Amino acid sequence: MSHDPHAPRFRVRPPAGWINDPNGPFRWHDRHHLFHQYNPHAPVHADIHWGHASSSDLVHWEHHPVALAPTPGGPDEAGCWSGCVVDDAGTPTAVYTGIDRDHTGLGTICLARAEDPDDERLTEWTSLPAPVVAGPPPGLDVVMFRDPFVFRHADRCWALVGAGHADGTPSVLLYDCDDLTDWRFAGVLLDGRDPVAACAFGDKAVGWECPHLYRTAGGDHVLLVSLWDGDPCSTAYLTGHLIADSQGTLRFVPRTGGRLDQGRDFYAPAVLQEPDRVLLWGWSWEARPGEEVDRAGWAGVLTAPRVVDVHPDGSLRVRPAPELGLLRPAEPFVTAPGRAPLPETYDLTVTACEPTTVSLLRDASGRELTVRADPAGGTVLLDRSAWPRTGREGSAPITVHVPKGPELAIRLLVDGSLLELFVEERAMITERVYRRPGDIAELVVDGPGAQVTGWAPDPRKHG
Repeated sequence: MSHDPHAPRFRVRPPAGWINDPNGPFRWHDRHHLFHQYNPHAPVHADIHWGHASSSDLVHWEHHPVALAPTPGGPDEAGCWSGCVVDDAGTPTAVYTGIDRDHTGLGTICLARAEDPDDERLTEWTSLPAPVVAGPPPGLDVVMFRDPFVFRHADRCWALVGAGHADGTPSVLLYDCDDLTDWRFAGVLLDGRDPVAACAFGDKAVGWECPHLYRTAGGDHVLLVSLWDGDPCSTAYLTGHLIADSQGTLRFVPRTGGRLDQGRDFYAPAVLQEPDRVLLWGWSWEARPGEEVDRAGWAGVLTAPRVVDVHPDGSLRVRPAPELGLLRPAEPFVTAPGRAPLPETYDLTVTACEPTTVSLLRDASGRELTVRADPAGGTVLLDRSAWPRTGREGSAPITVHVPKGPELAIRLLVDGSLLELFVEERAMITERVYRRPGDIAELVVDGPGAQVTGWAPDPRKHG
């Protein structure tokens, strides 16, 4: 791994090159596998392969050889784009988007099989020579078609595919794929004209990428989509119900929704439905000039794993995976409000009883990176305006709203330039913050009665 201080050290990221969407989180022989979009040759989005890492504890990741690579002359000759991994009658099978040289936004749906299902590390994969779906269904004027996600419902396999239509309407298409080699188009699961979706998402997106679906503990379903308006925009969720019509085709009926991650540097989340929980990873891109990325030789990182569900009102429930506690040393580096130097990587919890300001970074002129928590007002504000950025996302503070109460708990996971903020179990903010020469990383907590604990993982033990 790079010794670049901006480089996250405990999250999934190849040593060099480009990484974007997480793909196919999968549990096999008691190991978690996580694949991802990967250019091994340069820190730019081109020549996309599937990178691959696995872990026995969600904390210590082993990087494996490339799982999927473009096939010259094949349906994926210009890139193996996003998809999922499923257990197909005992054989781990990747279901992914194949991109050819003339794709113009329209992919094909391809399969690849693990060569040795008894290998817990699944290091060898073989792609099928022909796609199982050669393109979008006719008659719908589809101009964006990619990112299959396979799930089981009512003892059958179904698949979602992200789409956009010529009139600017985004949608999620549905396929019956109970036989993974024989797919049948089953209609539009949901599109942007749905009033709940329009209210929750707005009307900027012209395509919904990376659709994923998970089942909640209470029996609801949550549909995740990444909003595409010509570029990655943001991520969103809808809570609702899957229903079957008289022909047995599924439809999704949403009841509420909203933005999935409130930060500016999070996209293309992927979920893994386990028997007792759902895990989620996202992609965090670089938010620094291209010439700095070129010099660093790497771009992008996957977030820490998060456990997701919904609250009774249908709103998102989210928290860091409990396995991340394995990174905590026996003794914290801070246990009370006050001042303490901050390492490059830390895990910090703060419980506020009154309005509380948590300062994390200070520049040469005294401006600070701060988190302000107000329990009575039910707000948490992240202010990183002293580390400005260009582009449409801007540098304005980010405010999240949660139920008002006597206390408000936040948790910060900072790993190099990756900052992940969790508010209660109701909101998450993913941001990239790059320390500059002269910046002082110092924790200052200002709030009566605040409780503070911070741990600093040791790279020598966990690297």
